[in-house]
Amino acid sequence: MAYVSFRRADGTTSYGRVAGERILDCGAAPGAPADLKAAIAAGALEALDHHGEVAFGDVTLLPLIPNPAKILCVGHNYESHRQETGRAKVDHPSIFTRFADTLVAHGQPIVLPGVSTDLDFEGELAIVIGRGGRHIGEADALNHIAGYACFNDASLRDWQWHTTQFTPGKNFPCTGAFGPMLVTPDEAGDLADVHVVTTLNGDVVQDQPIRDMIFPIAKIIAYVSAFTPLSPGDVIATGTPGGVGAKRQPPLWMKAGDTVQVSIGHIGKLTNTIVAK
Repeated sequence: MAYVSFRRADGTTSYGRVAGERILDCGAAPGAPADLKAAIAAGALEALDHHGEVAFGDVTLLPLIPNPAKILCVGHNYESHRQETGRAKVDHPSIFTRFADTLVAHGQPIVLPGVSTDLDFEGELAIVIGRGGRHIGEADALNHIAGYACFNDASLRDWQWHTTQFTPGKNFPCTGAFGPMLVTPDEAGDLADVHVVTTLNGDVVQDQPIRDMIFPIAKIIAYVSAFTPLSPGDVIATGTPGGVGAKRQPPLWMKAGDTVQVSIGHIGKLTNTIVAK
């Protein structure tokens, strides 16, 4: 199954189950959890009732989880990206954080701020935690996943490289694209041979199978949950393949008017335009 968060034409927000070109409005059902995160926390996705339905064209999609408590991102998690950045091999995942107010939805613009021109693309697979926990073992880690989605960890490279800390370059408002839909593990199936593909204005700039992750998903969840409790609705972006714009000669930066798309097989296609603030 697949789920989205959305805003209706009257300005109210909801969430629902994808049914072809329509959305079954689960948030409108009597007694429904308040939002998709709450529905995940209740362990109720498959049992969700719905009240009416809407066409995709009649609503505005929201970031898949508009209100995650935690957004954790993995750096340099594909060997091709590690090599192009010149980073040393490490024994543990490199983890940094994003803020919830950096998120934008499928179809919404990624904003290039006025203080930089070095806006880079990073197509990634995101996981959404379904069952929380602490010290989760690798053998059980995949059972804690509510679903998968596309993510674009768009980065202001000059701000990222001001120091050795990534936080500024990863947390400008409206730079973390997330969506369009949450695809449950049973629907997603085995993702090992599914490719993370990023295109910029129709040209392929990243293309690599998920099996090429240095630290696989189960190891990431186990590692992260060892230092912080994970809760339903938390998001983990699992890293980007090689091919980022910063390491091309000359660098390939996203600019106003560009269109960037992250495609991950049947997980979906996340499309955003770039606008200048």
